[in-house]
Amino acid sequence: MKVIDSIVTEAAGLSALRRHLHAHPELSFEEDRTAALIAQKLAEWGIAHERGMAKNGVVGIAKSGMSTRAIGLRADMDALPIQELNTFGHASKHPGKMHACGHDGHTTMLLAAAQHFARHRNFDGTVYLIFQPAEEFGGGARVMIEDGLFEKFPMDAVYGMHNWPGTPVGKFHVGAGPVMASSNEFRITIRGKGSHAAMPHMGTDPVPIACQIVQGFQTIISRNKKPLDAGVISVTMIHAGQATNVVADSCELQGTVRTFTLEVLDLIERRMKEIAEHTSAAFGATCEFEFRRNYPPTLNHAKETALAAKVMAGIVGADNVLVQEPTMGSEDFAYMLQAKPGCYCLIGNGDGSHRDPGHGAGPCMVHNPSYDFNDDLIPLGATYWVRLAEACLPKA
Repeated sequence: MKVIDSIVTEAAGLSALRRHLHAHPELSFEEDRTAALIAQKLAEWGIAHERGMAKNGVVGIAKSGMSTRAIGLRADMDALPIQELNTFGHASKHPGKMHACGHDGHTTMLLAAAQHFARHRNFDGTVYLIFQPAEEFGGGARVMIEDGLFEKFPMDAVYGMHNWPGTPVGKFHVGAGPVMASSNEFRITIRGKGSHAAMPHMGTDPVPIACQIVQGFQTIISRNKKPLDAGVISVTMIHAGQATNVVADSCELQGTVRTFTLEVLDLIERRMKEIAEHTSAAFGATCEFEFRRNYPPTLNHAKETALAAKVMAGIVGADNVLVQEPTMGSEDFAYMLQAKPGCYCLIGNGDGSHRDPGHGAGPCMVHNPSYDFNDDLIPLGATYWVRLAEACLPKA
C-alpha cells in the first residue's frame, strides 16, 4: 500500500483521538462535544472552518492556488443508542450510547486528512471538509443542505466513505449506480370491533385481517414488481390486545420498505395502501395507513466513481478495489448525491481480530454492541482523501 508517510507518522496520536471519540459518543443532533473537538483541532492546524449547520455541523475550508474548483469530503459524527458490551479501556463512558457504526473512525480519518492539508496542499482549488451530524437519525445531511451547505460552500462534487466489517484492511468497495437502498417506514392501524374472545361473532377481529394484509404484502414483491427490481417489505412489529379473553378492537402493523429506485418505491407504497385498505374493508373493518419516506437511495455518479476507483488503485492496487455490491442498508449521504455528483465507497474494517482484549463476544459488525473501529484504517482512509483531492483538483 502506498500510504502517505507523514500521516503514518501521526498514527499513534490519531488512534488516541479516535479512541477518545469512541469513549465519548453523542447521539444525533447532540454532538456538541464532538463538534467542539473537531473545531479545536482544525483551529490548531490553521484550517479555517465554520460551525452551526444542522446544529452541530462543522465545515473545514482548505484552499490552495487560484482555481475556483472545489470538492467536498464528508464524515459523519454521531453515535447510536446502544449499550456497549466491550470493556476495553476506550469503551463508552456513557451508558446507552455507543459508536457502534464507526463514525468515530470516519471523523478521525477526515481529521487526519485535514492535518495533512495544513502542511501540504498539493492541489489547486478548495477542499471542504464536511463533518456531518445526525446520520443515524434525523437526516443530518438533508438538514445541512437545507441550511445552505452547497450555497455557502459551492462545490463541484462530494464524496463519502464508510468502514465495512468483513472486508480485509487494504481493500475498497466502489461502484457506480445504486449502492444503498432507500429507507422508509410504515404504520398501519386496523380498526375492528372488540368483543369477548368466547363470542368473536359479536365483533370484528382485526388480528386475522392483519395476517391477511401481511401475506398480501408478499405478493407485491413476488407478483407486482419486476423480478429484476430489488425491493424489501419487512413487517417487524404487530401489536394488538391486552388480555387473552378479549378480542382487540384494533391491531397495529409497523415495518420498513427498502428499494433502489423511486419508481419501485412508488409502486410498493401504492400497492401496500390498496391491499391494507381493501382487505380491511372486505372484513368489515377500517384502516389508517401511514407511510414515511426517510432516506432516498444512495446513487453513485459514473464519472466521480471512476475517478475514485482510479485513486484507490493507485494506493492499494487495482486487485484490491472491489466492485461494490449494493446493500439494502441506507445512508443519508444520499441527499448529498441527489444535490451534487459524487461517490460513496466502502473501506475494509477487517474481521474483528484488531479489537483490544475485553471486547464483547459478538461479531465486529456495525450496529453490534461488540463492534470497534479498526485504527489501522486511519492512515489509509486519510491517504485516500488526500489523493482524491489531488486528483480532483490537480495543479496545472
